[in-house]
Amino acid sequence: MVDAIYEKLSREAEEGGYHLNPDVEFTKGLLRSLIINEQRYGYWACPCRLATGVKEEDIDIICPCDYRDADINEYGSCYCALYVSREIAEGEKEAGSIPERRPPESERKKPTEAASKPEGGGFQSSLPLPVWRCRVCGYLCARGEPPETCPVCKAKKDRFERFM
Repeated sequence: MVDAIYEKLSREAEEGGYHLNPDVEFTKGLLRSLIINEQRYGYWACPCRLATGVKEEDIDIICPCDYRDADINEYGSCYCALYVSREIAEGEKEAGSIPERRPPESERKKPTEAASKPEGGGFQSSLPLPVWRCRVCGYLCARGEPPETCPVCKAKKDRFERFM
């Protein structure tokens, strides 16, 4: 099972312009932890962070997490080092430690707070369809429902939020 997930995730990462950690055994260990978290919580909570078990509260740490791109751009890898920059993937640079980017629990929006405030500073759309934003990469699409999988970063449907 881990090998199949590794192959699929590796292919999807490369197609989306991302790279998995070149240490295959380390990467497969992270995938095993993601599988455990999926069995435990019903979703791929980041294996390097504490999940609450409440999906709406953990939505920002479902793999690929909301912090992946910023961490890769600034430090060369995401927090758990599942995803890495091209330089690290090709052995030109070594991965280092990553400071936690996720805000403390007391500063995070509760799901009900986020839903009650319109995005974009209160702008009201006159579009006939809602606009959905991928919380991982920022991809936008206007349609009745968000796509099953983000065409850019391959995040699942539940990682989309209503943008307008």
